[in-house]
Amino acid sequence: MAKEEKNLHVLEENFNQLIGERIQKFKNLQAENKDPFEVYKVERTHTSKEIKDRYKTLEGTDVTVAGRLMSKRVHGKAGFSDLYDRYGKIQLYIKINDVGEEKLREYKSYDIGDILSVSGKVFKTKTGEVSIHIIDFQLVAKSLKPLPEKWHGLKDPDLRYRQRYVDLIINQDVRDTFLKRTAVIRAIREFLDSRDYIEVETPILSSIAGGAAAKPFITHHNALDIDMYLRIATELYLKRLIVGGFEKVYEIGKNFRNEGIDVRHNPEFTAMELYEAFSDYNDMMELTENMLAYVCEKVLGTTKVIYQDTEIDFKPPWNRITMVDAVKEFTKVDFNEIESDDEARKIAVEKGIELKKELKDCTKGDILVSMFEEFCEHKFIQPTFVMDYPVEISPLTKKKRGNDKYTERFEGFIFGREVCNAYSELNDPIVQRERFMQQIREKELGDDEAYMMDEDFINALEIGMPPTGGLGIGLDRVIMFLTNSYSIRDVILFPTMKPSQQ
Repeated sequence: MAKEEKNLHVLEENFNQLIGERIQKFKNLQAENKDPFEVYKVERTHTSKEIKDRYKTLEGTDVTVAGRLMSKRVHGKAGFSDLYDRYGKIQLYIKINDVGEEKLREYKSYDIGDILSVSGKVFKTKTGEVSIHIIDFQLVAKSLKPLPEKWHGLKDPDLRYRQRYVDLIINQDVRDTFLKRTAVIRAIREFLDSRDYIEVETPILSSIAGGAAAKPFITHHNALDIDMYLRIATELYLKRLIVGGFEKVYEIGKNFRNEGIDVRHNPEFTAMELYEAFSDYNDMMELTENMLAYVCEKVLGTTKVIYQDTEIDFKPPWNRITMVDAVKEFTKVDFNEIESDDEARKIAVEKGIELKKELKDCTKGDILVSMFEEFCEHKFIQPTFVMDYPVEISPLTKKKRGNDKYTERFEGFIFGREVCNAYSELNDPIVQRERFMQQIREKELGDDEAYMMDEDFINALEIGMPPTGGLGIGLDRVIMFLTNSYSIRDVILFPTMKPSQQ
């Protein structure tokens, strides 16, 4: 047996021994009628933050706090401990003269990770640290397992994601990340609510998976005896509300796509989609850059963020470039000069680009997009809007004014990653039906991400939808930038994981 493996076995044995000791302590408490799990409520008067912020008025007064014991330095007849609640740490001071010998012995028996309520007087130590001089305390939940040691992480590198509750206990940076996540979403709501947008909720389960090019998750509704899909986007329902007269709507919620997992993708993710009647994609560009600048200022106090050692400035206006011009800049191929699909296919062969379908089935637009994805998108580090996508890949978008080969669509890129997608929304029901039919043909050619036909959505357009601008933002990716998080898993509390082998 290798030395490293032997060491792991020893550490595991020690870990199991610690668990046994904690369980025995718990049984002893039960025998003494001190079962901590019989405590139903704590009459907490203050948090750690409130005590620190209001020290001048609270000095010398009695308070009750509650939290997790994270350090303990009690020897002889007195000592200090650290108690953590949601807001951070508060120092505790215990002395035998105040609690008695028996209670001090009980306190010393507590383990790191135990949850306590503590009553005492607020004071400052000689070093100036705000603390609580303990008068009384109670164990309100026993930690039966020690917090994982470093060896455990060696066994399971994904432990932080699998046991996020432990990650949050141990790592202040992780707690800060998720507090920032909450602040980002709150700021987006503030921005949109102040501009008279209506927040709505649309179905997560639907008989049609529409609004995006993606593989859906399929389930079955027993009572109706029909297959249903977890939504891949909120678009088609939100547009129905535009038809209904809700001229400004948005939704923040989960989408689900049955696709791969990597540092930028999780099958379950949070998106914000909005639609505004009587606007177009130019308005959506202006709204996007102003909204994200507002969020940065609100959450971070600046539009400049450091992401992976690179400074990114969200300050408007963002850069703007058409897809054709981007491909021309980075590959020297000008698609404005390419006359036919055959000519574009020759370029694809020359460049050796990867295509989503057979070469013979690819159009000029398909190849333009593939060229952009392979050679261009990773180049856009500073916030950039890439505009005017081919009509073939934009079935829900109005054609470009003056050039019907393209659409009024843009995607926003930051650090080489797509963070948003927006259109001048197609509102012609006849053209929309044609686009859906083309998507059906694409599916027959092997594109399992092609759109489904949605007859009710066509019906809604036939009732009449005004000119509309629409925008979708992947919030997890935005939050990654604002928290300097390398992986999308770092900003999702419980990311999708393959079950561990127990």
